[in-house]
Amino acid sequence: MNILIARLGALGDVVHTVPAAAALRTTFPDARIDWLVDAKHRAIVDLVTTVDRVIPLERPTLAGWLGVVQTLRRASYDVAIDLQGLLKSAILARASGARRVIGFSIWHLREKTARPFYSDAHDAEGGHVIAKNLRLLRAVGVTDETIRFPLADPPSPALDHLRQRLGPRPFGLINAGAAWPNKRWPPERFGQLAAFLRDACGLVPVILWGPGEEALAASVIAASSGTAMEAPRTTVTDLVALARAAAIVVSGDTGPLHIATALGTPTVSLFGPTDPQRNGPFDAADIVVSRYELCGCHYDRLCHQAQWCLDGAHLAEVCAAVQRRLAARSARG
Repeated sequence: MNILIARLGALGDVVHTVPAAAALRTTFPDARIDWLVDAKHRAIVDLVTTVDRVIPLERPTLAGWLGVVQTLRRASYDVAIDLQGLLKSAILARASGARRVIGFSIWHLREKTARPFYSDAHDAEGGHVIAKNLRLLRAVGVTDETIRFPLADPPSPALDHLRQRLGPRPFGLINAGAAWPNKRWPPERFGQLAAFLRDACGLVPVILWGPGEEALAASVIAASSGTAMEAPRTTVTDLVALARAAAIVVSGDTGPLHIATALGTPTVSLFGPTDPQRNGPFDAADIVVSRYELCGCHYDRLCHQAQWCLDGAHLAEVCAAVQRRLAARSARG
């Protein structure tokens, strides 16, 4: 059997799709499993050990689409599974030439115009997005809904560099950035949290940053009274290695958080406009500081309220959550 997974982005959503790829491999050990993804997110899919081939959509242009469709059609897929639910992912899944194109029912699609491109549509709503993805696979006979993240452990220059600076000292990662402005906790509080990690928890606080976030990282370090250090420049592969080695990761609802939870690294996360029951950590030991119930801008990238919900997440609350999560980690051994 030849199977195509269509999940183009974003980073956290791609991570949440990995258990579906793992379940397909468990059920169909001899199948060919390919994954169609936006080129900017292919690095994480390259690490998924149950995927045979990663097919990147290099450019969101007509030429880019035609090129990727030619590649898809040569594979002669038996089934294409659209785990994104957008018009573009549905079109590409249909254009692959697969004999069956499976997607979510119209009531559970992010863009309802995707529905006509599916030969099979199924209800799979409710609960965490990982569970939703796994339930959709019932359409092809997958009944194993165990959550697995088969991610390779690649070499990482960034982790090597950090180890040269830290030696054996344990460290905690703080990710202050997020694509949505209203997902970001204030940098001065992240800085104060960094000082707490060092003084109360015995961890070296390391501040992650991505493209365009250099100033944000500098603000966090300045607010930490010099206790925090800036992470090396990282690729997604480096991020996986750093998160795997960290004692804890503190972050908002964004890609680094979801990578950390996939690796089993302890996390404390801050949620405002998005629902942690749908998008958050799935390990019961991980702690979420959520203001989702109080937020008036659910799944909106910008805050439109007089009172920004995450402003109500106080430093003491997050520090206490970090202590509890580290204690639970120690108890587990």
